[in-house]
Amino acid sequence: MACFIVPLVQAAATSVLRKKGNKSGFVGRNLASLELMLWGGTIMLIVDHIINGELTWAFPFFTALGQEGGGAVMLREMLTVGVPMSLVITAVWVVYALLKERRSRIATI
Repeated sequence: MACFIVPLVQAAATSVLRKKGNKSGFVGRNLASLELMLWGGTIMLIVDHIINGELTWAFPFFTALGQEGGGAVMLREMLTVGVPMSLVITAVWVVYALLKERRSRIATI
């Protein structure tokens, strides 16, 4: 129910870093693709949570917060699902960026 918060925060931080950072270097040249991957995944998760009824349009928005101990349940989900999900997205991005860099290096030869 709250697993999307971790990639959401990472996406926001990536957006800020991309706008402030330079475009040189491995990370700088490929940061826009990580940003898109994170925002796309976050939006898909939000839509999924709305469809499944885990998010509502009324306060407290998260259905778990309406129950006793719901905050702990949300925190546990963020740590056990959200963090690994963000790590996997970042790992996939690293592989993608390395392959993209290698391809551009081969094309210039």
